Amino acid sequence: MANLKAGTRPPWVGLGASVWLQVASGNAYNFPLYSHSLKSVLGFNQHQLTMLGVANDIGENVGLLPGIVCNKFPPWVVLLIGAFACFLGYGVLWLAVSRTVLYMPYWLLWLALCVATNSSAWLSTALLVTNMRNFPVSRGTVAGILKGYGGLSAAVFTEIYSTLLRKSSSNLLMFLTFGIPILCFILMYFVRACTPASGEDSVEHGHFLFIQAASVVLGLYVLTTTILDNMLHFSAEISNAILAGMVVLLMAPLAIPVKMTIYPTRINKPGMPNQPVASSDEMLQGEGDVEKTEPLLKSSESATYLGSFREDDDASEVAMLLAVGEGAVKKKRRPKRGEDFKFREALIKADFWLLFLVYFAGVGSGVTVLNNLAQIGIAQGVQNTTILLSLFSFCNFVGRLGGGVVSEHFVRSKIVPRTIWMTGTQVIMVITYLLFASAINGTLYAATALLGICYGVQFSIMIPTVSELFGLKNFGILFNFISLGNPLGAFLFSGLLAGYVYDTEVAKQQGLDLVSSSISCIGPNCFRLTFLVLAGLCAVGSVASIILTKRIWPVYQMLYGGGSFRLAQTSNH
Repeated sequence: MANLKAGTRPPWVGLGASVWLQVASGNAYNFPLYSHSLKSVLGFNQHQLTMLGVANDIGENVGLLPGIVCNKFPPWVVLLIGAFACFLGYGVLWLAVSRTVLYMPYWLLWLALCVATNSSAWLSTALLVTNMRNFPVSRGTVAGILKGYGGLSAAVFTEIYSTLLRKSSSNLLMFLTFGIPILCFILMYFVRACTPASGEDSVEHGHFLFIQAASVVLGLYVLTTTILDNMLHFSAEISNAILAGMVVLLMAPLAIPVKMTIYPTRINKPGMPNQPVASSDEMLQGEGDVEKTEPLLKSSESATYLGSFREDDDASEVAMLLAVGEGAVKKKRRPKRGEDFKFREALIKADFWLLFLVYFAGVGSGVTVLNNLAQIGIAQGVQNTTILLSLFSFCNFVGRLGGGVVSEHFVRSKIVPRTIWMTGTQVIMVITYLLFASAINGTLYAATALLGICYGVQFSIMIPTVSELFGLKNFGILFNFISLGNPLGAFLFSGLLAGYVYDTEVAKQQGLDLVSSSISCIGPNCFRLTFLVLAGLCAVGSVASIILTKRIWPVYQMLYGGGSFRLAQTSNH
């Protein structure tokens, strides 16, 4: 077990540093910014380009190895591996696009893109696992904040791409090659396992609200400045000033540990009013005693809140207890939902696979649109697709942050399972895909915004749901396995379906052999069949989400029956 850093400030310092690294972990969202250069400079057709998009998604979401490593090594090791993958992968792409190396085989570029975006899996796994363990009773809020900043990363990189890098794909790839590893080297020390807070208080709630508000301001800032830059074409001086303002807003979460240093908080306990926060040494000394004398969930509380959740198991439990008492068997109980599961134990649970299916439908379909967003815009007559990407990114951020905030509120006040929000958003996604397929004038931006919000919600709901159903002990492996629904969807619906339909339509329009062609497709038929298939997929996902929500409702009654999260007795890290 890793040594825990005690004190009240370190978790907030780590969260502030994690915000920067989470933005860096969203480097995979930059694919639409340089995909056109891969197509034009290297002469790829749409099918080859969409298969590179699949490589982008496979690298970003294959995180089983990071999940395993995260349980055995401190966070800085995981972040260091991610930095190296980023340097190696994007370095190869930069050499190809800049024509520093005149020829590289397609398979090498495909593999390099996998390695480059796999840095995202390493970074985000280290950040999510560490911070959710540091704030175990606010895991929905923390997941929403971190995934929100991750979703906002595309807008942040677009701002850098448009202002500092002057829309140069080669410069962007060089920035990713060197900039992200340097940032990891600077900040990785601050992301570390800390002593978790023992409960919830108004001060902690206020801190989370401040970070959420700062992230919304940042999102509006980068969206507005990107749009204005495309309209007014700012000078270099104004662009640099805008970039500096963005950096200041990114530093906002660090104001919390600064404030805690200047104005130390006090812990009020019964009979001990206005007692100052203990020092790090005192907290470390007391930690062992707490573990020996204070169980996280008392047996009486467990019996009260399990209710109907364990009702069906009464007969078998009684029989097992009698057998144990007589010495006939040695009791070895499987974990119940809400407790810590091993990976192989989770794999045999129906709820695990239902959650995988729901996530696959929502994110697998959404990433298909994201990977082809530039081509979708061009097909519908939008020449400048940068604004389209910024809009999707901002709305993706709103969905991620809002999904965490809204689900956290309702799960505590109404004991409503988080997955009900996946149901609602996937119903909206069905309507959105039909809107895309219709290609009605003036609906492209509205459909993109709606899809961005619904797409973002899937992330901020799936992550805390996994931790609530299957525990935090092996959380890194479990949520990364479900994340495989993203590249699987990209391969099936972007790589195979969308690319094939697009190239077939170009062949009809141009009558050309597309082996070496890079001609763009124009018109609604370029993606209409793809959108209809995606609408059907989300309809299936909505039904699966309804079934899952009904199945896990008793689990949330048990976990949140008292109005706040109850840590399972077996949870530890």
